[in-house]
Amino acid sequence: MRVLHVVDSDAFAGVERHVARLARAQAAAGHDLRVLGGAPDAMRAEAGPRVVVEPVRGLRATARAVARLGPAADVVHVHMTAAEVAASLAGPLAALRGRRLAPVVATRHFARPRGSGRLGRLTAAVARRPVRAQLAISAYVAAHVDGTSVVVSPGVDVAPDARPAADRSRVVLLAQRLEAEKDGDVALRSFAASGLADDGWELHVAGDGSLRADLEGLAARLGIGGATRFLGHRADVPDLLDDAAVLLAPCRVEGLGLSVLEAMARGLPVVAADAGGHTELLQGLEGACLVAPGDPADAARALQALAADPSTRDAYGAAEQGRQRAAFTLENQVRHTEAVYRTVL
Repeated sequence: MRVLHVVDSDAFAGVERHVARLARAQAAAGHDLRVLGGAPDAMRAEAGPRVVVEPVRGLRATARAVARLGPAADVVHVHMTAAEVAASLAGPLAALRGRRLAPVVATRHFARPRGSGRLGRLTAAVARRPVRAQLAISAYVAAHVDGTSVVVSPGVDVAPDARPAADRSRVVLLAQRLEAEKDGDVALRSFAASGLADDGWELHVAGDGSLRADLEGLAARLGIGGATRFLGHRADVPDLLDDAAVLLAPCRVEGLGLSVLEAMARGLPVVAADAGGHTELLQGLEGACLVAPGDPADAARALQALAADPSTRDAYGAAEQGRQRAAFTLENQVRHTEAVYRTVL
């Protein structure tokens, strides 16, 4: 099957990583893959040599690229509203050349309806027009978007058996963009309230964003500046996950939580807000640490309990790894995505 993925972006964040990984897995399954958009070098590194990656950014350029490449595909798979709008415009552009765009499938990554601002309703209508089938990355997202969705959970690579707690550093890891919706301030307040800094633990913050300076200032005011390391954007997040003792995931509106899923794959215990996609990933798991959203005291208690008991961390990490291997693999994602494709062909 010939698949064209489209993301109108020059970045490499959660959605772009999702696209690149899915494309890599689909190519490994024997499909012909091309990706439009995303930061080119990072997308190529993640997608692998079997996937053709073409940089594109901006509505006009993306629409033209989809009009050029879409008719040769079996499925055009779009991600986020801008790519949906580009596909909507690409149909008439392709028709001017006597060609017909392949059926369009959309993945919804965020738990909100299409369109915002003054032209939100118009944007949503244009974006929705070409979509023949809609996927959602979690039941939480499916419940909060417009239109009917098929839930297809993302997968991640299966990792080796987890390192035991005794071999890990005394580090609480926060791996996310430093933006308001991610609740980074809650993570800092949770670590400060836990008192772990007084016992030699550190908080490592992997990621960057517009709030970095504010969060650095907050760490200093909370008295944890000396125990908090802001690492910036990192390409070695898997290594950080292997070394840390706990992952802290405070965001209360996460569609699924790719960093949580990656931590599960590596057997890293997670303290996560009991909200959004985090709940779907961890609920019912032995030892699951789901805490009240926005409540640093509750998260602090969970951090203290995990820090005090390496055997609990090992048992929880093993349970996480088992769930990821059973339910959140790339092979499962490819199979269920292909099933959706076949409904529109």
